[in-house]
Amino acid sequence: MKRIALTRPVSPILAQCVLTHMERTPIDVAVAQAQHAQYERCLATLGCTVRRVPAAPELPDAVFIEDTALVLDELAIITRPGAATRQAETTAVAATLAYYRPLHVLAPPGTLDGGDVLRVERALYVGASGRSNPAGIAQLREIVTPYGYQVIPVPFTGCLHLKSAVTQVGPETLLGNRAWVAPEMFTGMVWVEVAPEEPHAGNALWLGETVLYPQAYPETCARLLARGIAVQTIDVSELAKAEGAVTCCSLIFTEYGRLSNFTGRRTPSQ
Repeated sequence: MKRIALTRPVSPILAQCVLTHMERTPIDVAVAQAQHAQYERCLATLGCTVRRVPAAPELPDAVFIEDTALVLDELAIITRPGAATRQAETTAVAATLAYYRPLHVLAPPGTLDGGDVLRVERALYVGASGRSNPAGIAQLREIVTPYGYQVIPVPFTGCLHLKSAVTQVGPETLLGNRAWVAPEMFTGMVWVEVAPEEPHAGNALWLGETVLYPQAYPETCARLLARGIAVQTIDVSELAKAEGAVTCCSLIFTEYGRLSNFTGRRTPSQ
């Protein structure tokens, strides 16, 4: 079995991205593209087989592929992003994922961004945000409950997605900002608090033995290292200007074999 990382190239119109919690500042697209290429190299170094979904130069946010799908062991859910301008991003992602998993597709009026879903074993913590509405969360619950997953809505504030506030960085260990989301929502988990001067430092990408982490947050990185967590840092500063982070730029899952090895309902992409 190998670990797949789906990525998508940075659009030349990244500067036209949708922003919710940040002021718009100039983005150097060439630097963003170089940072994304380094991100892909890091994924490969950390054991992922990187596969690119075809570029969508007309879609400014397409690089943030995490929001378009949720890939579980048994199936993939094609989301319906909460920003209407992003909903066209899902078609090519669905076409790629159809090789690996049976597909389920969220339908209107439901909306759900993958960045709002934090999976911890069989629990799916879902941020109740401006991008993920109650109808979308209800559809997700209906789809995954037969597979033994529990969907737990989580209130949060101050940031775009739930995984802007909290991510998993090790077995039973979370990294988060308690000013944005309550640690008590995550029963049985060890909580590592971000450094107070780094409120945006809660997003990390856990890849087995190593956490891929933005180099912009050295104080929080030191807290992770002090707990014995292996960290590889990376510069994603230009992508961060578009409210992106290290989890946003990939969909990571295990390849078990061809689709015929799976059972489950498959619906066409839309």
